[in-house]
Amino acid sequence: MYTSQVLIGGAGPFLAPTLAAVTMGIVGVNLFDRQFGKNQSFNSAGNVACALLIAGVSHLFGNRAIFITAAVLTIPTVLAIRAIKGSDIDYDLARGGAKLVGGKEVPARSSAMQTLLGDRILLVFLACAFLFHFANAAMLPQLGEMLSHGARATAAPFMSACIIVTQVVIMCSAPAIGRFANLHGRKPLLLLGFGVLPMRAVLYTLTHNSGGLIAIQLLDGVANAIFGVVSILVVADRTRATGRFNLVQGSLATAVGLGAALSTTFGGKLIQHFSYRISFLSLGAIATIAFVLLWTAIPETLPDRHESGTDISSPTTSQEFPA
Repeated sequence: MYTSQVLIGGAGPFLAPTLAAVTMGIVGVNLFDRQFGKNQSFNSAGNVACALLIAGVSHLFGNRAIFITAAVLTIPTVLAIRAIKGSDIDYDLARGGAKLVGGKEVPARSSAMQTLLGDRILLVFLACAFLFHFANAAMLPQLGEMLSHGARATAAPFMSACIIVTQVVIMCSAPAIGRFANLHGRKPLLLLGFGVLPMRAVLYTLTHNSGGLIAIQLLDGVANAIFGVVSILVVADRTRATGRFNLVQGSLATAVGLGAALSTTFGGKLIQHFSYRISFLSLGAIATIAFVLLWTAIPETLPDRHESGTDISSPTTSQEFPA
């Protein structure tokens, strides 16, 4: 079991950055916003379909069949990946763009340390991402743990309903988020996503009604949909024509993973020494700090599309992807 978890943990960090890079390499910068939103929508649709399929399989054939089903589902995944031709991907764009030097397109290769440590806005955004997930990751597990003490039989179905609600919201809203970010900018969406997190923490302390708590999960869907799409767009904006898009994606994943890992430990300690209410309110306070930091220190990162940049914003095959 430990070996399987290590393999899952080792594979997970490669998946999202690789899909984002492939998307960038296929559609280019100008269409990346909208296409990445669609990607996230299909990702959540797959999560919902898989959850329902596994629930049905486990009910009919037992828990052991879950693992067989998961293994079988890798077959269409591999087939879909093999359908993507290497020649369809512009690898310079996939790394973060190219630039024009003397009228010729050349790969962009900025210093890794300069890209990571020389961009104050990017560093602050990574801190915001860390705080967002520090505040967010422990909320739903704590809610399930709190409810299981009084209603163990209904806790598992309730948690499943909460997760499905979140994924359905992401599935329905992610394409619109990509389009909005492309037209109106990243910061308004980020402020909305970060802003609903402290509200959610407070609302968890006000009711134990199952219907109300599931409704609160709509806010979780909004926050995660926005962060999942727009955070990668901010990274793409700040690394344009540097060749370091994937490096900074990895840094973002590190900040997110570290925040999520510490969140459960922090929340658990507060529950152990104080109460669930104190834990939720403390996580909400951290979410408020993240919101204030985002509001005051992060400017709009969407470039002016009318400015003449030095990067190549679309691959040579971009005419195949109409706006």
